Amino acid sequence: MNIFFDSSSLLKLYHRERGTDDLLQLFSGNITVVYLSEISKVEFSSAIWKKVRTKELSIDKAKEKINFFVNDFSKYSWIELNNDTVESARVYLDKYGNDGLRSLDSIQLACAVTVKNIADLFVTSDNVLQAIFKKESLKILDRKK
Repeated sequence: MNIFFDSSSLLKLYHRERGTDDLLQLFSGNITVVYLSEISKVEFSSAIWKKVRTKELSIDKAKEKINFFVNDFSKYSWIELNNDTVESARVYLDKYGNDGLRSLDSIQLACAVTVKNIADLFVTSDNVLQAIFKKESLKILDRKK
């Protein structure tokens, strides 16, 4: 199975929180490729440092989690950010901005759509993005609320 993960779900693989067990169970299956947007590199680190600022993580634990992620880079298939991706993200913002789509999520969406015909499943923990994945006919992981 080929899977696209956005940053909100990717984080759950490296930091235990609500939804982590469901994603780990997914990984117990036959996953061939995990697609990630290059923007996930930035979003992941940002999310980890936010957890330090909110006292959920220590600085040492944050650095450890970021290093684990960086060491796993070769395990992922990265979707390149290029002019076409950025333009697609802009178009998606025009299309779904009123539905709550934000800038970085529009980049995630644009990247997801680039693998629409080769990914079997699209995983996000963001409710707005999940609803838009559905509208774009991307097969989503049914997750518990």
